[in-house]
Amino acid sequence: MGSQDEHTDGTGRRALLGAAMFGAGGAVLGLSGTARAAGAGSAGHGGGLKSLPVPTVIGHRGASGYRPEHTFGSYQLALDLGADIVEAGDLVPTRDGHLVCRHEPEIGGTTNVADHPEFAGRRTTKVLDGVSTTGWFTEDFTLAELKTLRAIERIPANRPHNTLYNGRWDIPTFEEVLKWQDEQTRKRGKQVWIYPETKHPTYFRKLGLGLEERVAKLLHQHGKDKRNSPVILQSFEPTSIQRLNKLVDNPLVVLLSAASTRPWDFVEKGDPRTVADLITPKGLREIAGYAQGIGPTLDLVITKKADGSLDNETTLVADAHKVGLILHPYTMRNENPFLPAEYRRGTDADAYGDAFGAFKRYFATGIDGVFTDNADTGVLARADFVNG
Repeated sequence: MGSQDEHTDGTGRRALLGAAMFGAGGAVLGLSGTARAAGAGSAGHGGGLKSLPVPTVIGHRGASGYRPEHTFGSYQLALDLGADIVEAGDLVPTRDGHLVCRHEPEIGGTTNVADHPEFAGRRTTKVLDGVSTTGWFTEDFTLAELKTLRAIERIPANRPHNTLYNGRWDIPTFEEVLKWQDEQTRKRGKQVWIYPETKHPTYFRKLGLGLEERVAKLLHQHGKDKRNSPVILQSFEPTSIQRLNKLVDNPLVVLLSAASTRPWDFVEKGDPRTVADLITPKGLREIAGYAQGIGPTLDLVITKKADGSLDNETTLVADAHKVGLILHPYTMRNENPFLPAEYRRGTDADAYGDAFGAFKRYFATGIDGVFTDNADTGVLARADFVNG
């Protein structure tokens, strides 16, 4: 944790917590995948991040390879398939200030709102993080109104089988997720973890719907705002994570998009840095002052050639581990279009490629876990990797 003595304010407290949290985990970072998995998995329950198996299998929006994303059907199945953590959920607010789980505030693509004539007049165009977006937005609906809608499959061309479940589940609230987490922990006899994300926090703060305070309040009410609480918080906006760092003691993760992109909060405040700057040793040291991990896109771990095949492994894993950060890259999916070119099998958009081969390649880089739409594939791939 080389950065902890460089921070004398609240970030120093955070860095020291991180050092304590990673004391045991850091000792096994240099070992083989087998030893790391065995060492990390043996800490038992209640040990915070150290209690999770390595590499950790994170159910991306639940089991979204098999069910419409961000529904209790998807979350439940992710646990049934062996996910260590469920990404429940991407948090966006309603007009009356409740937090709900949707991938984006625009819900035309993930709900049946278009089939509700009473909401036809709500369709509008907004500028969302610099992008003109047309549709229906959660912040224009009360929670009661949103609860009349049902979830549908977001990418039916890749997942036609998931459309079978269109209309079966409603939109979960974050409060419902926290209660579900407790119920599932009791039923399964083991701690269920969740991994919520603050979505477009700068955009919502400007609308008077600050996300971080609402997240912190609910976590506090449910006793889940502590260092070892089974709730990891993530955001693509570093300032959102810094804000959360002052409000809660949960493990925190900064999400990182393509190297050439700029986090939207940086754009808004005139910070010229890109993700490429954040993944330098200096940038990672700074992140380690207020967060415990990073969630990079997989292309930051292994770059791709122009044809979509894998190219070079970067130093990101080693550089992040040097400053005590864990890495949970995103997103592994089984279907051809989402896999590196050499792992595709045929050209069908809904057919599976060699996902096991791709998992093996990424696990070999030393990542600490991965987001996947197919938790069962990830669990089998981890077993291959750990025992191979």
